[in-house]
Amino acid sequence: MTAAIAVLAPQVADQIAAGEVVERPASVVKELIENALDAGAGAIRIEIEDGGKSLIRVSDDGAGMTRPDAELALARHATSKIREAADLIGVATFGFRGEALPAIASVSRFELETSSDGDVATRLRITGGKRESVDDAVRQRGTTVTVRGLFFNTPARRKFLRAQATETRAAVEAVTVLALTRPDVAFTLTSDDRPLIDVRPTTRPLDRVHALWGRELADTLLPVAYREGPLEVRGFAQRPAQAKPAGRKGYVFVRGRPIRDPFILRAAEAGYRSTIAPGDRPSLILFLELPGDAVDVNVHPSKLEVRFRDKFFVEKVVEEAVRAALGPLAAAAPLGAGGSGLPSPEPRAPSPASASGVRHLHRLPDRLRRRDRGSALGARTGAVRASDAPAHGRRRARAAAAPAADPRIHGARARGD
Repeated sequence: MTAAIAVLAPQVADQIAAGEVVERPASVVKELIENALDAGAGAIRIEIEDGGKSLIRVSDDGAGMTRPDAELALARHATSKIREAADLIGVATFGFRGEALPAIASVSRFELETSSDGDVATRLRITGGKRESVDDAVRQRGTTVTVRGLFFNTPARRKFLRAQATETRAAVEAVTVLALTRPDVAFTLTSDDRPLIDVRPTTRPLDRVHALWGRELADTLLPVAYREGPLEVRGFAQRPAQAKPAGRKGYVFVRGRPIRDPFILRAAEAGYRSTIAPGDRPSLILFLELPGDAVDVNVHPSKLEVRFRDKFFVEKVVEEAVRAALGPLAAAAPLGAGGSGLPSPEPRAPSPASASGVRHLHRLPDRLRRRDRGSALGARTGAVRASDAPAHGRRRARAAAAPAADPRIHGARARGD
């Protein structure tokens, strides 16, 4: 009798892991850049073609690998970042699972060139998870990973990739996020030989924001620097007057690691209180530093989520940090009827419905004046007809001909219309 349960072949296990780690070309770009940063790279160059579907190449000048290490790096759960479970507490590197390289190699035509000293280099070629060759190579200290034909052996997954422009935008976003967290590293991204990102190292995070998005955004940001207990919040918050309903930048980094946490962004927006119009979303770039044992980073395959020991404390401090950053605006602004002391949101063009309502209000006094003139004319006509009646009849006629008070007229006059 055939057993119902069997251990999966390593190649199948790698492809399953690839489904968790490698969602699209941008996922490959992210994992390879994180490996380069963990290796101490000072300059990283990224090349993609066809949105990364045809080619992804990431080169760095960090600490390369010897041949034995390079061969072992392609094995599952092989890593230089941790040695035991206790090392997961407070892990400071981007990667630590040892899954990215074998997962990527299992669904692509993969090539790795690396050198630890600049004298001896190694080139490994793997196709669909099967090692093709291991050769000597020539290169400077560092590592270059080339990925061709992503998902070539899993056509069902390749069909789910988006258009070239969409995949390119995702790759640009992946590079942008990591460039924000490490302003001391140079990043270059080209797509089909067209430069998209080229930023030099800097010591000021605001300079990196300026290099990525220009002064249009950088000049609207206020510095955030706040600490309460073990949690420190740094970064930038946009001035309330420049907040827009769309196009905002919202990034959160925990211990240097980019994460997705809408609750932290929502807490930061709460720090604005009523200084922004409903629907406006300010740009926020926040870096949270706290002890390693206060946050668990091992909760998501792509390491995009974390779990805080005290989530409500973190959200409260983030809200207070943003409010404190906006405080100088309130102190410097002149007192006015608004009372908040913060810049008011930019005026918006009225919607068609509100515009028609404004035109209706402007036409109302004209209609009331025409009604007033008609009532006066009727009164004069009644008075002329009443002149033929006796005196006591004329008095009754005049009283009857007097127009009744129109409450709308008095209301319009009271408003100053």
